[in-house]
Amino acid sequence: MELTSLSAISPIDGRYRNTTAALAAYFSEYALIRYRVFIEVEYFIALCGHPLKQLQGFDKNITEKLRDIFKNFSEQDAAEIKEIEKTTNHDVKAVEYFLKKKFDGLGLQQHKEFIHFGLTSQDINNTAIPYSFKLAIDEVYLPEFTNLVDLLKVFAKEWDAVPMLAHTHGQPASPTRLGKEINVFVERLENQLTLLKAVPYSAKFGGATGNFNAHHVAYPEIDWKAFGNHFINDILGLHRSQFTTQIEHYDNFAAQCDALKRINNILIDLDRDMWTYISMNFFKQKIKAGEIGSSAMPHKVNPIDFENSEGNLGIANALFEHLAAKLPISRLQRDLTDSTVLRNIGVPVAHTLIAIKSTVKGLNKLLLNEAAINASLEANWPVVAEAIQTILRREAYPNPYEALKELTRTNTQVNAQTIAGFVDGLQVSDAVKNEIKAITPQNYTGV
Repeated sequence: MELTSLSAISPIDGRYRNTTAALAAYFSEYALIRYRVFIEVEYFIALCGHPLKQLQGFDKNITEKLRDIFKNFSEQDAAEIKEIEKTTNHDVKAVEYFLKKKFDGLGLQQHKEFIHFGLTSQDINNTAIPYSFKLAIDEVYLPEFTNLVDLLKVFAKEWDAVPMLAHTHGQPASPTRLGKEINVFVERLENQLTLLKAVPYSAKFGGATGNFNAHHVAYPEIDWKAFGNHFINDILGLHRSQFTTQIEHYDNFAAQCDALKRINNILIDLDRDMWTYISMNFFKQKIKAGEIGSSAMPHKVNPIDFENSEGNLGIANALFEHLAAKLPISRLQRDLTDSTVLRNIGVPVAHTLIAIKSTVKGLNKLLLNEAAINASLEANWPVVAEAIQTILRREAYPNPYEALKELTRTNTQVNAQTIAGFVDGLQVSDAVKNEIKAITPQNYTGV
């Protein structure tokens, strides 16, 4: 069966293909091969900048033609490398053979043995993957994340003065302002994004067991550590780990997964809060002509976008958790378990992207229902008890907490009149009574 959106096993490449399509340029098999080619080409060009006598005759004017191999890399090129792999049964070696053929076409036969010179496969994988991961985060994830946070900021400003009944333990609590509650999520998301950005995109580059053995034995006069640092840090813009085995130790990548997971946890919290506010009728939802909320109940307008987001965030976090827990562990100088796991880097990013877009879609459907919000405040006058007992404490009134507890901790209705009657019976000045009577659930919202 041909692979289409209907035959794909994963919903990432099926149902949600349009949502996640931008990530294919960074995490697909084609992308992985393309970035391997990129690393190999840039490595060869970097070698040409050193006094290796065998490369002294290299025409540096052909450098851009070498870069064109990567810049113009096509799916047909990737398919050619996959065909070579059928013989080599080694994906990185297939890239090397592909490039040697390209060198032949450019008349560079005498230089082609310096493709992949002194390297092991993980020098390529552990640079190509963090490089493409960095690009995906910068070019796809961050714009969508920023779009979400910017939307929340708009709502926070728009709803800044809207009083709202708060709930702690699911019970009515001291009133708050809707805009402030939205700002809680803005602050949390921005703080965690700062932590994510602080983690370096680490790469491994040092030969078969991390010591530049082959490089050093061939050219002992060259400072290969300095070369590796310059190539990874300055040319590729990554961060070279100084002491490694055959593979990157992935500790910083694990930290990035943990940071992305924390951001996703905040988004789950946001999704659930929005879902709950909708269920409380604090928000209605915009109705789109032709859409159906339930196959059986015609009246339904379900908060499906927040539910979709929550589900995808859960899947993403399960995978981020596995990546963070598994990748830093490798037997001795290397085992192969990281290889197949690394191929799934794009999966949790894709589910996260689906979730962010779903949350944004859900937020854009919200219609503030101020009448319902105000009605909930009016129905919960006991929430001003905190304010009254605090003022009475200030006035040295005897046992104010207990007095308010007896008044409000009851199954009978407590309303404005009940509170006013209670205040009238207090042994305090008229000024204090008037101060207390001015307090309502709508204006007791703090700063």
